[in-house]
Amino acid sequence: MQVILNTYGSHLGVKDGNFLIRTRDRKLELAPRKVSSILATTGISLTSDAVKLAMTWNIDLVFLDEFGSPYGRIWHCRLGSTTAIRRRQLEASRSAEGLRLARQWVARKLENQIGHLADLRKRRSRKSRELTASIDKLKQLQQALEKIRSGRHDQVREQIMGLEGSAGRVYFQALADVLPSRYTFRGRSRNPARDFFNCLLNYGYGVLYSLVERGCILAGLDPYTGFLHTDNYNKMSLVFDLIEPYRVWADKTVMLLLSGRKVKESHFDKLKGGYSLNKDGKSLLLSRFNKFLDEAKRYRGRNIKRRHIIQFDCHVLANTLLKKSKTEKVPETVEF
Repeated sequence: MQVILNTYGSHLGVKDGNFLIRTRDRKLELAPRKVSSILATTGISLTSDAVKLAMTWNIDLVFLDEFGSPYGRIWHCRLGSTTAIRRRQLEASRSAEGLRLARQWVARKLENQIGHLADLRKRRSRKSRELTASIDKLKQLQQALEKIRSGRHDQVREQIMGLEGSAGRVYFQALADVLPSRYTFRGRSRNPARDFFNCLLNYGYGVLYSLVERGCILAGLDPYTGFLHTDNYNKMSLVFDLIEPYRVWADKTVMLLLSGRKVKESHFDKLKGGYSLNKDGKSLLLSRFNKFLDEAKRYRGRNIKRRHIIQFDCHVLANTLLKKSKTEKVPETVEF
């Protein structure tokens, strides 16, 4: 169970070994064994006993800003095999190995985008021609991605990111074209979002960022050492790399809400230059998105909830890094 505290003035404490959540008009006790994570938005208070209980049960405690982006979290301090994994991760980040992995993640992202547009085409026959054209463009970019085989490390990275950016523009234009006119948008916009679509999507991506960061930490990976995204101060480069195949989950959830006309103007607060989700808007999105994430699907020979796929993939990456040779030299050129 994921606990979301988004009511202003909510308090998280402990009673008789259980979490105790209090709002102005409600009390709720939860056994820690039933809780997988706790997300706290603005205006929430908590006790040190609640933090200790969460750490004892390996429950990550995440703090989100008004846009849904995690700005802090509390973890236990046990490292395990983290040092060896992170040493290998650093080696891979500077080699062809890391770019091979990054290209695989981008390829999965493009495949998921194509699949999403194909699903939309089945239900929107009037837009079939336009969606088919967009799918064809994405397939061409897929082929171009596959052809990237050699070059200097920084050049290959720029080529992959350039193709990813081109695919994003094609994909989001296709989504904009099939939405009801009141929800349409012009390109991606972030904090603040300029429209309802981007406002919902940014918050959904914020939830995914939190899940990916959690997956990295529990698997012993360093969220700040990426393979595709460049190193930058306080930038979680690996999280930005790993999230790409999963973004479509938020895309699908937001499209279903908007296409079903479940979203109202009252779900948003007007800001200078854009919008933010209010309490009712967050509840609407998180209720639908968490239901989607908790659905089980067949993945690599097993039935697994979507949210657990992220953790599974992070552990696969950590194990892959540990099994690789530790004597690989950093090449001047990249050969896939």
